[in-house]
Amino acid sequence: MSAAADPRPRVRLIGLPTDSHSSFLRGAAGGPAAIRAALASDHANRATENGLELGADILVEDMGDVPLREDDGDPARIGAALAEAAAAGAVPISLGGDHMVTFPIVAALARVHGPLNILHFDAHPDLYDDFGGDPLSHASPFARIMEGGHARRLVQFGIRTLNRHCRAQAARFGVEIVEMRDFAADRVPIPEAPLYISVDLDGFDPAFAPGVAHHEPGGPSVREMLQVLHRVNGPIVGADIVELHPGRDLNGITATLAAKLVKELASLTAKERP
Repeated sequence: MSAAADPRPRVRLIGLPTDSHSSFLRGAAGGPAAIRAALASDHANRATENGLELGADILVEDMGDVPLREDDGDPARIGAALAEAAAAGAVPISLGGDHMVTFPIVAALARVHGPLNILHFDAHPDLYDDFGGDPLSHASPFARIMEGGHARRLVQFGIRTLNRHCRAQAARFGVEIVEMRDFAADRVPIPEAPLYISVDLDGFDPAFAPGVAHHEPGGPSVREMLQVLHRVNGPIVGADIVELHPGRDLNGITATLAAKLVKELASLTAKERP
């Protein structure tokens, strides 16, 4: 059976090994390789928590890494890879890399689906207008997304670092933020389709995800975050997992978490909206 005729949902893994827009420590460029290694490890199987299995129920294509050069052409290279995935009928799950990559990803998918709705998990809102003189900083992707009209709705949870500037930016763009001090899984609004999910691994409490550049205590557990994901109804149009820093990981625990998230996000491509 050809891929085009196969009725199973199809996920395309796209590695984006770049950290040139990181503001603190470089190292996230090693993230895609570490996630793939954890996903391929015999320590676990391909089952997801909703009972679907990668390979059996969900087709997975690993396209390898986009050949990024850390120059001004990288956003276009990222966008081209995402556009190709969408044109092929696959749902892209991108493996970062720092959070800069989310801007060209969403811009490319919005050209296919129209403005997206985004569910964003992070310790930081990443809404800076121009962090450190870099408008493409990993602290700024959602400012670029919102001002470009690439998203209709942005819901953020796990946030626990809001300063005055980012609060003003959130008000400017109408961002819906569930701060960590007010967090409960059932309080997080789940946006309607077309839905994109962005997962920054520093959104977790560092006890669960030490392999990130920015440790921010007071975050949710893995189970609490999954409780939000399991409330998503209906297929997503794409997702990313970013900011894994293998050089700061302990026993591969953060890479293993990222691999689990690949499976859980992939399972959302097969859900049907009521």
